Amino acid sequence: MRAGLDGLGERVGSAVDGYRIGMVGDGSPHWVSGFLAGAQGAILSFLVVVLPTMTAYVATSADPTNAEVGWPRSVAVGAALWLLGHGGVLRAGGSEVTLVPLGLTALALFAAYASARRTARPTRSAWLASLGGYLSVVGVALVLAAGSGPLGADALAVLRLLVGAVLVAGIGGGAALLGPAELARLTEPVWARLPRWSRLAARAGVMVAASLVVLASALTLVWFVLGRAATDDVVSALSLDPVGGVILGFAQLAVLPNLVLWAVAWLVGPGFAVGQGTVFAPAQVVGGPMPAMPILGALPISAGGPLLAAPLLLVLLGAAGGWWWHRRRDASGVWQPFAAAAVLAACAGGLVGLFALVSGGAAGPGRLAVVGAPVLELALVAGLLVLVGAAVVVVPAEAAVRAALSRGLRGIAGRLRGSGQPPEPGESNDDQPGSPDINAF
Repeated sequence: MRAGLDGLGERVGSAVDGYRIGMVGDGSPHWVSGFLAGAQGAILSFLVVVLPTMTAYVATSADPTNAEVGWPRSVAVGAALWLLGHGGVLRAGGSEVTLVPLGLTALALFAAYASARRTARPTRSAWLASLGGYLSVVGVALVLAAGSGPLGADALAVLRLLVGAVLVAGIGGGAALLGPAELARLTEPVWARLPRWSRLAARAGVMVAASLVVLASALTLVWFVLGRAATDDVVSALSLDPVGGVILGFAQLAVLPNLVLWAVAWLVGPGFAVGQGTVFAPAQVVGGPMPAMPILGALPISAGGPLLAAPLLLVLLGAAGGWWWHRRRDASGVWQPFAAAAVLAACAGGLVGLFALVSGGAAGPGRLAVVGAPVLELALVAGLLVLVGAAVVVVPAEAAVRAALSRGLRGIAGRLRGSGQPPEPGESNDDQPGSPDINAF
């Protein structure tokens, strides 16, 4: 009897210890900390966006033209802007804005990461729960935005918002709670089935795309320096008060990442548009009426000449990526260098196309319905340029390819000699008709 009680006590103690493993220090389960962290991160970024809109309302409330506009309207506009940073839609004046201000997206990512890093327990259950906490705040923001947000558009706009919110919460919270090692372990069933040469080629393609963004950031800085006079003219013409200046500065930061990704399109060659009928590319610049935003004063105004060589940077980046693959690959066959160059170019071109997809959209009615770069054209051109650079380096550098090429050339030369020329002195005559094959005996 006593032995049975002792065994029961051990089982109860083991169950209690197992339950404590899934609890945080204050006695609540790990998933609770994740849910609270997700909601907290969403609320923080939401307030950063909504407070400026409420400040603008307070600053302009004395204007007689705004007498019928209440403060809930400012909250609705701020909520719609916050949702726009997650891929939502902003409806104003009968038109729709689908251009995602990537600065707000970066803000939401950082808030989700910082909140999860500080509050949640680093477990998978906490990460999954953080998605629920974040999406609960997104749902509240949808209701607050009402007709100004995706609810005033269609079901597709709501679906796009939900996908964007899941990506923001999942990436931000996952980077904080899972870490590279756990994330690699979770995705191992997918990438472990791929051969090592293809994984290396994909990594090289990602590095090429990342290097292109770095170059585009430097190019954007050059544009700002060259266009500072036009920017100053726009700021002077607006005659902003301190509150308006702060809000305008916030708006400029919100779209600055978009300008960097448009610079990527400029480097690739096809360029981008800010309004229907406009083109900003190395080969040509076709301008037009622009919104009164100082940041647009940094758009390029020159084309042709040495600028036509800008796409060659992608060839050089592709060559660097190919050399990186060549130095780290295992012994490869004849076909692997060609396949690696193709995988590298496909990954780089796909990412460049993704940059164009997330940085473009409609910025207003009329001409402003076309803003950004052509996605498919940009991806194809970037992939082709990177493929040329990678193939030029990878293919000749492989000993197996050189050996196969040498054998092929020797075979062609041998067939040419055998077709109409007598054999060289000492050269075997076994291939001639009627010659006995000694290996048959």
